Amino acid sequence: MWLTKPDATATDYEELCAVIKEELKLPLSFEGQYKWIVFLNSKTDPQAPVLNRYYGIFQDRTLKVRGIDVRRHDTPRIVEECQTQMLGILKEANNSQEFQALIPQVLNTLREHASKLRSGTVPIEELVITKNLSKMPNEYAHRVPQAIAAQCLIDEGGTVHAGQQVSYVLTVDTSTIPESQALPPELVDDDTVYDAERYVDLLVSSTANLLLPFGYDVKSLAASLGRPRGASHSGPALTAHQRQIRLSG
Repeated sequence: MWLTKPDATATDYEELCAVIKEELKLPLSFEGQYKWIVFLNSKTDPQAPVLNRYYGIFQDRTLKVRGIDVRRHDTPRIVEECQTQMLGILKEANNSQEFQALIPQVLNTLREHASKLRSGTVPIEELVITKNLSKMPNEYAHRVPQAIAAQCLIDEGGTVHAGQQVSYVLTVDTSTIPESQALPPELVDDDTVYDAERYVDLLVSSTANLLLPFGYDVKSLAASLGRPRGASHSGPALTAHQRQIRLSG
């Protein structure tokens, strides 16, 4: 239950909670009073905010988040680090006006992490993504990364099963379809290269998850970053110099 009342104090809310608990016999407790909170948009309906995706700070500046990238088990460390820094910036705001004034710093954080990815200096442990394998690799209708990585393990003599967690790094192989490449981290070697632009896309998506209510969607954020010359998610295969970046060990 979310309540708001001008000039209400924590004591006011605690007393109301006690009344509701007594009158309705509900197991209700007072969590705390927020300084501000942002309800995020539904993934199925971008125009509708939902109550299980939000971030905000209590009066003591303790941050609380639900339903965003830093809470997901499959978020690569580079994305988690970026979004954590963004939240650290925004939590310094005391009100809506201060929040809006801090958004340029958040966008700068996005640019810094995108630049780091494109420079090829991100170590492999920051790029690993882990997802559940819901079925055997050959049963997937589409070549999703976890199925590709699982098949790589099988090809190397390993065993996998449905329900297993599979880790992978998004890679590029110019001899095949760029969007369908992934490699288990244990099979990475000096010749392995990562797909910087797909990781930049993940950064953009995580930023939009925070800022979409303020008009910053994936399209506008991606446009603000631009694309390195020759980088594209479609069209002919690119040269190693144009698209591939060696993994940092």
